[in-house]
Amino acid sequence: MTRQLLQILICLTLLCGCVPALDSSGGPEVVWGDRGISSGKFEKPRAVAIDADDQLYIVDMTARIQVFDRDGTFLRAWQIPEYYRGRPSGLSFNNAGDLLIADTHYNRMLVYTSDGRKLDDQTIGGVEGHGPGEFGFVTDAVQDSQGNYYIGEYGQFDRIQKFTPDGQYLFEWGGHGSEPGQFVRPQNIAIDEQDHIWVADACNHRIQVFDATGDKAELIKIWGKSGEQPGELSYPYDLVLDGQGHVYVIEFGNHRLQKFTLEGESLGVWGGNGREPGQLFCPWALALDSQGRVHVIDSNNHRVQRVKL
Repeated sequence: MTRQLLQILICLTLLCGCVPALDSSGGPEVVWGDRGISSGKFEKPRAVAIDADDQLYIVDMTARIQVFDRDGTFLRAWQIPEYYRGRPSGLSFNNAGDLLIADTHYNRMLVYTSDGRKLDDQTIGGVEGHGPGEFGFVTDAVQDSQGNYYIGEYGQFDRIQKFTPDGQYLFEWGGHGSEPGQFVRPQNIAIDEQDHIWVADACNHRIQVFDATGDKAELIKIWGKSGEQPGELSYPYDLVLDGQGHVYVIEFGNHRLQKFTLEGESLGVWGGNGREPGQLFCPWALALDSQGRVHVIDSNNHRVQRVKL
């Protein structure tokens, strides 16, 4: 093959979008984890939350919550009691420092203390359905500064419901579809300093932001479209805000981490499909620690990678 023909083939490949643009300026700081069911190992980890002490709480397909320090040292674990119907797919902390678990296939939000004690009186949901306080497949739950809960779900309903601090239904928004304000698998929810709700609208390949502080939700921002280039998205499964004007998004479909401004301008990408350190295979989630480092749940590689972007 001549040099000129090789150059033409490379250019055509890039124009077709077959090779995602990667920022390879730095590899991961730490890579840890391995496949297995013993303590410290993973079977497709798919959600993470990080506490004020930079301890990582990770759930995998064994339905265990395992807790690690930020360098991957195993600290403790506990087992979700019911999991034969499916495993949790979302984790976050409430204002009291208790762990919120999106118990996806049991149509509910569970609450646990950080040492694994279940707070039964704080469970929301448990009934499958489309009525107020009923759920399909619960994806994530967050709490705002006033103590209200927001719980997302996908399936037939694709909506977010808002509840009082004691679990009373207030209102809902969304619905299955691709119009602004609708969702197709709202996989993850984050909340900012203004109590605005950020949604990773996974199968619509976009981010939507709402003001739900009143008696209904108002769409205030929407950005993203399907694609492989920087600034485009493929199945965004998780997002996190750093409080300094940036949002980090993990893309299940593009096997990468992407950093954006709050208006959706790409500031860099990291990752790419593969098994080597610095590559990802169907990542599901991420967490940002107090030092500004991103911990990526590299699901199908059964590991965690830490990177600074």
